[in-house]
Amino acid sequence: MTTTGRWFVMFALLALAPPAARAEETSRVQAALSAPAFPAELPLNEFKAFLEPKIVQPPLVTTREKWEQRALSLRRQILERIIFRGRAADWRTSQGKVEWLETVAGGPSYCIRKFRFEAIPGMWIPALLYEPETLTDRVPLALHVNGHDPLGKAAPYKQLRSINLAKRGMLVIDLEWFGMGQLRTEGFAHGRMNQLELCGASGLAPFYLTMQRALDIGLALPNADAKRVAVSGLSGGGWQTILISSLDERVTLANPVAGYASFHTNLSFGDLGDSEQAPTDMAALADYTHLTALRAPRPTLLTYNANDDCCFPSGHALEPLVRSTRPAFVLYGAADALRTHVNYEPGTHNFERDNREQYYAMIGDYFFAGDTTYARKEIASEAELRKAEELNVELPSDNVDFQGLATSLAKGLPLRQQLPTIREAANRLQREKRRRLAELLRIPSYEVNWRESVALADAPLGCRAYRLRIGGLWTIPVTEFAAGTAEPKGIVLLIADEGRAKHAAEVEQLRSSGYRVLAVDPLLFGESAIRGSDPAYLYALFMTTVGERPLGVQAAQLAAIARWIATDDARPLTVMAVGPRTSTAALVATAIEPDAIDAAEISGGLASFHVLLEQNVAVEAMPELFAFGLLEEFDVRELVALAAPRFVRWREPSDRLKSELAPLAAWYEVWGAKLDAPQ
Repeated sequence: MTTTGRWFVMFALLALAPPAARAEETSRVQAALSAPAFPAELPLNEFKAFLEPKIVQPPLVTTREKWEQRALSLRRQILERIIFRGRAADWRTSQGKVEWLETVAGGPSYCIRKFRFEAIPGMWIPALLYEPETLTDRVPLALHVNGHDPLGKAAPYKQLRSINLAKRGMLVIDLEWFGMGQLRTEGFAHGRMNQLELCGASGLAPFYLTMQRALDIGLALPNADAKRVAVSGLSGGGWQTILISSLDERVTLANPVAGYASFHTNLSFGDLGDSEQAPTDMAALADYTHLTALRAPRPTLLTYNANDDCCFPSGHALEPLVRSTRPAFVLYGAADALRTHVNYEPGTHNFERDNREQYYAMIGDYFFAGDTTYARKEIASEAELRKAEELNVELPSDNVDFQGLATSLAKGLPLRQQLPTIREAANRLQREKRRRLAELLRIPSYEVNWRESVALADAPLGCRAYRLRIGGLWTIPVTEFAAGTAEPKGIVLLIADEGRAKHAAEVEQLRSSGYRVLAVDPLLFGESAIRGSDPAYLYALFMTTVGERPLGVQAAQLAAIARWIATDDARPLTVMAVGPRTSTAALVATAIEPDAIDAAEISGGLASFHVLLEQNVAVEAMPELFAFGLLEEFDVRELVALAAPRFVRWREPSDRLKSELAPLAAWYEVWGAKLDAPQ
């Protein structure tokens, strides 16, 4: 009897073994699945090696004429291709309302006027205007934005900054930020902006429009001086500051505080940034070095903290920015207009007195030059601080948030067409849609480059482990189990949201039932998860900002493995996925690889991508599923349609899923097949 024959006999005997013996064998399967195939840091290292070359290089500054041409083009491209991309273009020209509400007493010489305005029709933003009591001439205008502070516009350090400028005779608009202060709701959490991206509208547009329209309101005030306009903010407020002040040339002076660094620096040191800081495709077009250079020759104060306990400490964030952007200021003879300040006391993530006084001094130099009465030190105003509820601005009860806006955008998506009933036309439509899906998800074409064995201790009979090199870029762990019957039924490529190590019982059942099983962990799952200093989902967002799509890479890896298996094993191959994330990757892989993948089996998959909006899912939970514009053209039904006439099996299908897929029954019949989906 051959070795293979002995294995099949032993597997057959094992299937009849008592529960204790089967439990022991499942335990050995679990140990094999849990055995590491490579060092834990490898996925992060490969991730960095993959992404670093895709980040745009720092701005090249040679002559003033060439730089001005480049700056003009870059501003236009960022606005059109990043901020107002897709369906967000309609919001750019929409007319939002402004409503002035009550005026409350401030301190000596100023009052606080409450107002609200629409960033996008139906999306109201609360704001405050700190206004000097006596205004006769044109005075400077300041826009103060805040970062990830739950107190929002009521944060003491922000109130003090606004009060101080009002006492210096300036108009100050103090904005609330999404997810903070009065807008601190789940629907405004920044991870929900990606719901807009799923529907084909830039999630960055509401952020930008909020600031742009606040400037419009401020500059419409009768005493506002359009030649003296400042913007400042801490952390996420620093990010907002550079975004608006680089692209809106009305901003004369900018003081971003601990708000950003170069994408290259972020990747090296782990300050990856949230959804808005790493927007789709941004890093492939422009880095924050470019945004900073676009400030030239306008006065810009870059403030960072020496021992920042949040992000962007001065030690690694500041110097690369200055080195890359100072040449642009030099071209204009304005080298001194780019200034820096490093805070040492307290040195943590702050916009406290030392940093504020640097801001006041910068304003003094450029807005009040020659005024010997201008106060460069802080005017004590702690007694005038107000509680958050005193600064609250009444908002409509039906104020639209990110989820509400996305839900509105998603109505009628995807745009569905009549499916042809003639096979030739159906084949042609499938080819067209496969090409479009590959384009939308930026799906690369990968092949398996090599296989390297991994040693296992006390492995189950017929089990082996190895790692595959895919596309010359990724190392994927595989634990393989031979079929446990004399007549193997086929091959199962198993993936799971929790990773392969969590599914020993599933693997044991499959191999005992006669399947050759390859349990793998594609990008972001199981052993292939990115383990760095930032949360894992931020690495997926970073992949998106350099122009890649994690879902496309995952599907490409699965397709490559399926083709590799098919080179020496012609038995039918099923991609089996457990969980909504890997189920989507499995459906995409099945859709784009009609030759090597014969079927898909889904457990816990989504009935529709609309569920992501209905359940208000944040990008943190399922980062690869929020690919830009996916729902505009493809839902789960469309992915299954691309699998026809192959089987797509569903475990415990919901009524929603049955309803979604019912129209595909006739589509499968075009090929003389039957949709092996919900029954």
